[in-house]
Amino acid sequence: MVRSESVCKSFGALQVLKGISLTVERGEVMCLVGPSGSGKSTFLRCINHLEQVTAGRLWVDGELVGYHERGGKLHEMPARDAARQRRDIGMVFQRFNLFPHLTALENITEAPIRVKKQKKAVAVERARELLAQVGLSEKEKAYPAQLSGGQQQRVAIARALAMDPKLMLFDEPTSALDPELVGEVLDVMKELARGGMTMIVVTHEMGFAREVADQLVFMDAGVVVESGNPREVLANPQHDRTKAFLSKVL
Repeated sequence: MVRSESVCKSFGALQVLKGISLTVERGEVMCLVGPSGSGKSTFLRCINHLEQVTAGRLWVDGELVGYHERGGKLHEMPARDAARQRRDIGMVFQRFNLFPHLTALENITEAPIRVKKQKKAVAVERARELLAQVGLSEKEKAYPAQLSGGQQQRVAIARALAMDPKLMLFDEPTSALDPELVGEVLDVMKELARGGMTMIVVTHEMGFAREVADQLVFMDAGVVVESGNPREVLANPQHDRTKAFLSKVL
């Protein structure tokens, strides 16, 4: 589902990604872990072309992301084509990013109606199904300000799912939450994983990674330091840098 070959990303003189190569199979869950500033969120944003790669290539479901290739050279896609690709990739942010002036139901139906041109009745029916899936059927008329952080994040997940994505990206989805609200969001993500959704999750929740992930990737300073089976990496890290990091978070 996702293939990354030597992906680099620089912001001016600052090189944030230094040749990331990895593969995520259809239906797999990959967790990206590592210290702040290691490039995890930037890599996630490159996958759906919110950031342009400086070098290397990324494919999602066999399609080159953000570029057309002609004669061995890459040409950036028109914005309309990039937006079409992005429609198939759901993204859940750290800070929810819900529209404050729309109810939970309206937040979920907005994109299907406007972008996919779905009939309103169809979009509303699907939104209610998704609210039930994330355990918030009774909150469809609530505005974001009337919801807890955990409830807002669950609405954000339902909003991303409303576009029927083939891939879900989660950028530290629980790090802005009070500790007692983290579990309710992780439970929704576990259900998604059990349902076969392909997911890449930037997280500090090592218990979630151990339980749910098929691959654990430890990044530091813009490179993949170590990767493998989550239980093996967490129990017996091979690299000194990984050992040092895990000793602080486990």
